[in-house]
Amino acid sequence: MNILAVGAHYDDIELGCSGSLINHVKNGDTVWMVVVSDSGYSDPDGRIIRNSETAKKEGEKVAKMIGARLIGLSYKTFYIPFDEKLTSDLTRIIETNRIDTIYSHWTKDIHRDHQNTAKSVLMAARHIPRFLMYQSNWYDSDQAFHATLYSDISDVIEQKLEAVRAHQSEIKRTNTVWIDYLKNKHRIDGMKTNVAFAEAFIPVRYLLPELSC
Repeated sequence: MNILAVGAHYDDIELGCSGSLINHVKNGDTVWMVVVSDSGYSDPDGRIIRNSETAKKEGEKVAKMIGARLIGLSYKTFYIPFDEKLTSDLTRIIETNRIDTIYSHWTKDIHRDHQNTAKSVLMAARHIPRFLMYQSNWYDSDQAFHATLYSDISDVIEQKLEAVRAHQSEIKRTNTVWIDYLKNKHRIDGMKTNVAFAEAFIPVRYLLPELSC
């Protein structure tokens, strides 16, 4: 399988679906990670909170940890568009690498960068047989994240958490909040499916592989 995970920022993919990506690599699948923005940003007074070069280096480190190939598109953080250029950039990546399975943001995420990334991927991936939406934060929207497809990450939960911790520029800012959240979320999602830890997804569509008779 040729897997593509798309995130708006360096760390979104790690939060949303990196456990599943690690399992894909272990299974022999080829995994691509596309990060749409440069992921640098400042506070309202102009003080840099996250440097784009640091974010990129952290993303490159994580891609090596996972065993994935990384592409950064370098759109401006907080200004990711929903337009033909981004859709074309994503379509080109999908077609060039013969992608058959995609993970991306949930279209109802309240973060505008996440929303526009999700909608752009949805358009670019309209012919792809497997498309799963992940949740990369806990913020409430006007619609619940109602997952109906789960991935067992019990054997790789620590690898996932290490991938998230590799984004030190964000971990230093948030302390242990994200790690605590992920442990609890994946444990609860695992309880729903009778495994220790699971990642949860909303499928846009999912074509089952051919079954031998």
